[in-house]
Amino acid sequence: MKKFKVKRLAAEAVAVVTAVLIFIVPYFLIFFNSVKGRKEANLLRLDIPAEWHFENYIEVIKANNYILLTAFKNSILIALLSVFAIILTASAAAYVLQRRSGKVSGVISIIFLTGLMIPPAIMPTIWLLKSLHIYKTFFSMVMIESSLQLPFSIMLYRSYMSSIPRELEEAALMDGCTPLKIYTSIIFPMLKPVSATAFILNFITIYNDFVNPLYFFPGTENATVQLTIYNFIGQFSNSYNLLFADVVVITIPMLILFIFFNKKIIAGMAAGSVKG
Repeated sequence: MKKFKVKRLAAEAVAVVTAVLIFIVPYFLIFFNSVKGRKEANLLRLDIPAEWHFENYIEVIKANNYILLTAFKNSILIALLSVFAIILTASAAAYVLQRRSGKVSGVISIIFLTGLMIPPAIMPTIWLLKSLHIYKTFFSMVMIESSLQLPFSIMLYRSYMSSIPRELEEAALMDGCTPLKIYTSIIFPMLKPVSATAFILNFITIYNDFVNPLYFFPGTENATVQLTIYNFIGQFSNSYNLLFADVVVITIPMLILFIFFNKKIIAGMAAGSVKG
């Protein structure tokens, strides 16, 4: 028994050290270099700054006519609209697919699963958006981000929904409720744990997206937070302190979100398997 405890403690210690090396050390490297002078930051060393230059953050925020603030607005708006669309559509689709069995449901499930494996086609999508006259619009970005995250979200909801007893729906049907009323009044309110998980995971994913805004939402006025790094690489290529300052600023909101809601993420993903 003692040997087992020693091995367990050793494994936990290794896991903690590995996590620190992989996640904490790089973040300290970025933070320390973000508050150094230009020459000192360009050495890319993991040491405490000789002089602290917090004005780097102000300079980055003011750069390019406050483009970083515009990027925050665009990223948060796209992420919020996309997440709400995902929650509404994924929960409804998962409810139908989970409750109905048959060849049609099986085929539709396979189609959704292929969305996890097939990457988006860039040029055909751009051609389609231009044909519909919605290229470089918030609407097109919300539709693209929502559709790309739907397969995973449907799987998440479907797994959780299997733990909800069918007897609740049968009793509601006997009381005269319509299927739509059952879903909106009974099923959807019971999906709060998994909805919180879907909200946080999809919000972080869409907020951190770089490729889709680069191709489908170009333009200075359409900048997103990840594109500011791409733009600042050219502008501040010899000023790593400012580049790292930009990374720190755009990382802080998601870091805070994950720290405060990581328990909800784990609980929502595990709830279906535990109950089932």
